[in-house]
Amino acid sequence: MRTRLIVIGVLSRPALLGITLLALADCSGKPRPLDNLPPPRPPATEAAVPTLRVVDAALAGGAPALALQMSEDILARHPRDVGAMVRRGDALFELGRRDDAAASYTHALGLDRDNIPARIGLARTRLATDPAAAESILTEIVAREPHNAAAENDLGIARDLQGRHVDAETAYRAAISVTPENPAIQINYGLSLALAGKPAEALRILRPIAENPDATPRARQDLAVALTLSGDTAGAEKLLGKDLSADQVADAIAGYQALGTK
Repeated sequence: MRTRLIVIGVLSRPALLGITLLALADCSGKPRPLDNLPPPRPPATEAAVPTLRVVDAALAGGAPALALQMSEDILARHPRDVGAMVRRGDALFELGRRDDAAASYTHALGLDRDNIPARIGLARTRLATDPAAAESILTEIVAREPHNAAAENDLGIARDLQGRHVDAETAYRAAISVTPENPAIQINYGLSLALAGKPAEALRILRPIAENPDATPRARQDLAVALTLSGDTAGAEKLLGKDLSADQVADAIAGYQALGTK
């Protein structure tokens, strides 16, 4: 599944955050339905390991339907394989089937209640609809694993979605301390700063990423958010014009400006 790049209409804070903070780029720069770090993969039964590596490759390569099929093939042979259950949840999540993904993660936790990737996955299924619940799960994870960058990054998103940007910044900085070169975390942090009324700081982070020759349209859109909130609407329009039509640019700018009035 590829990420949609267009923001249409004047969006509320949670709605726009759901687009900008939850649909960025992974470490390779390829779009993902959610711009979080992929959670660490859990161990699997020895017999399933080679196939699970192929599942991981399918997920990393943007082929969640194939990953789902392979995960279910593994589970047909090894129905209690927690690693396959988690990957099945990951594939379902990327296909937009969040309820089914949550069920898969919950099933995995029923067999291994302390499985961290399953807990992170379950939290992600709740980010858009119940960020407070997601935060509760993620807070518990980072208390146990303070160097888990994926959980810290997602914790920042959960807090941003609740409008608690200062708390979100703390989580992003913790994630950055673990993986300082990861652009996904940097982008989330930059957007959080912009939404917290610190556009100049946000621009220092987002501009180098968006101006990289290999930058994605999503990265340029994220920079446009910060430009708009800093008052540089013309700069934001020029940047968005590289990827969107004039009408789409106008709608996106209106949505970004609405954030500044919240």
